[in-house]
Amino acid sequence: MTHELLDRALIEEATKKSGLIWVRGGGLTSGPDAGRAAPDRPLWHVWHDGAALLIGDGPGEQPLPGLTAGDEAVVTVRSKDKGGRLVSWSARVTELAAGTPEWEAAVGELKGKRLNAPDGEAVLERWARECRLVRLEPTGATAAPPDGSLVRRPVPTAATTRRDAPAALPRLLLKRRKRR
Repeated sequence: MTHELLDRALIEEATKKSGLIWVRGGGLTSGPDAGRAAPDRPLWHVWHDGAALLIGDGPGEQPLPGLTAGDEAVVTVRSKDKGGRLVSWSARVTELAAGTPEWEAAVGELKGKRLNAPDGEAVLERWARECRLVRLEPTGATAAPPDGSLVRRPVPTAATTRRDAPAALPRLLLKRRKRR
């Protein structure tokens, strides 16, 4: 019993403190990869009432592939300081229906953590209309650390990183400094 309580405390504290968790859902249900296991995805979340809450699958929100109500998911929590794995745990996936008291409490917590919402205060109406609210509740003990490397190819995305500076930029910056 003590071991279970310690695992539960570790899961809660690590997940609360991490702004990002890695989640691997069950199988994909549509598209060319239907039936295959969903890849691990980094997702922002909020810990509330004993579970991790995720909002997504709507325009401008994070995708939640493979997270279907009634399925299991594996959550990996990283260290906020070093970025390394702290703990992995299995979760039961449930979806909260818009307008219910549980949904209202959950979106109240999520709204405070959502950065750069394009619609400001209207975000709650958009979430109710276009998004899914998923709750990941721990089901038991933590998972053992994996053997070997977990290196994987990144998931294909349209997002880009910063591009190289134009070749003329250093000359332009040096001219400004000489004028001063």
